[in-house]
Amino acid sequence: MTEEKIIELLLKDNENFRKMHQEHQECERALSSLRAKPYLTEEERVQEKLLKKKKLRLKDEMYRMIQEFQQRTGHE
Repeated sequence: MTEEKIIELLLKDNENFRKMHQEHQECERALSSLRAKPYLTEEERVQEKLLKKKKLRLKDEMYRMIQEFQQRTGHE
């Protein structure tokens, strides 16, 4: 089973994964908005750094859930 298929299944069946995925996308949208600016204020730079950390934490947690699914179902 491909990772994309596992993500699809987790998005459908796992509310916690779905919430993390949504938060991850929201972080990406906020970062895109900040990247579109020619200059960032100090506050915006701090916000950007926090968003990047949050996005990475969410990605790591989602990846852990994908790995757990693979181990639990034998789909590696």
